[in-house]
Amino acid sequence: MSRQFINFNGEFYAKDEFVMGISNRSFKYGDGLFESMRWSQGELKFTDLHLERIRRGMDLLKLQDHLKINSEFLHEKIEELVYKNRTGPHARARLTIFRNSDGLYSPVNNTIGYCLEVSKANDWVYTGQSRGLIIDVFDEVPKPINILSSIKTCNALVFVLAGIFKKQFSLDDVLILNQNGFLCEAISSNLFVVYQGKVYTPALSEGCVAGIMRQVVMALGKENGLEITEAQINPEILNEAEEVFLTNAISGIQWVMGFNEKRYFNEVSRFLIGKLHLARISSTMFY
Repeated sequence: MSRQFINFNGEFYAKDEFVMGISNRSFKYGDGLFESMRWSQGELKFTDLHLERIRRGMDLLKLQDHLKINSEFLHEKIEELVYKNRTGPHARARLTIFRNSDGLYSPVNNTIGYCLEVSKANDWVYTGQSRGLIIDVFDEVPKPINILSSIKTCNALVFVLAGIFKKQFSLDDVLILNQNGFLCEAISSNLFVVYQGKVYTPALSEGCVAGIMRQVVMALGKENGLEITEAQINPEILNEAEEVFLTNAISGIQWVMGFNEKRYFNEVSRFLIGKLHLARISSTMFY
């Protein structure tokens, strides 16, 4: 494999090269946010939706330089790094934005620094994976509900511990509960449940990330007469549901095959994957 590079504050560095000190606020305080995006065949998918979430997150964290992060910036920087790293036509990009300032809990200023990483991604996102996921519920550490719940901050300890739980029990993914014991999301995906023929997803008020693919799937559902209700969802529904699927901007729509002894269908997720594929080809709604 050829040497891989990152873009740190506008300069290329080898991925394994030292680029920041221990005073970096994203390291010391988790003072920043990140955005995971999909690059495919020369295009950054869902650019406007990603920018909207980045800017909303920067507002919440009181970070400056909003205008610096625009569509031209994202496209140019990701394209440069995709070419330099020879990822091929499909790539995963992660942009981390942090407060680039001295100070303890109270920063000296609110200017930003950034780090951009890209890596090769698979191309089945619009056709669906061949095997359904096996999941369980992670209930050791709930996710708190607050104004930061909907964005991807650099404080991801709940998800890290959920990832350790996933590996410990050889699962494909796990579902995270919120502070009130209701379903919130998966490790890096939003959750959809089909129950008695109706589709539900945790409301943003339940503490889940405002996912990009979540928005796209809800729009596709509305376009195609499929009502999707944002709700408070008891984890007990997993024992009765007909179908469960997960969504994110990198992997698209992933159907869940099983939870404990329960096995699920994949009719609705297959239907939405088909509509997503058609939207990719023929519509400018999302791209």
